[in-house]
Amino acid sequence: MTAAGSPTLVLLAVALLAGCATPETRLREGLVDAGLSEPMAACMAGRMVDRLSLIQLRRIGDLPRARGEASLDGFLHRVRALGDREILAVSSSSAALCAAGLG
Repeated sequence: MTAAGSPTLVLLAVALLAGCATPETRLREGLVDAGLSEPMAACMAGRMVDRLSLIQLRRIGDLPRARGEASLDGFLHRVRALGDREILAVSSSSAALCAAGLG
């Protein structure tokens, strides 16, 4: 068997690619985990990724999972608790535009 066909190398390549998620993908997944619907998370992530730094994107993407019934208001409450005005402003405006179908 050649090195290119080695099962170990194939698994290693898959593992490396899995760790290469784009910031938008990571943020979208974090927003879904935080309680937003998939369409809302996709819309907001697309807008937010161009407006926030990588550190800010990581902070918002690492918000705790929503407990119980998730809502946009609950999500924005958790964002507000981060204490970053820029994250709150971008999240709020993105949520409003996406909810209105303008995002």
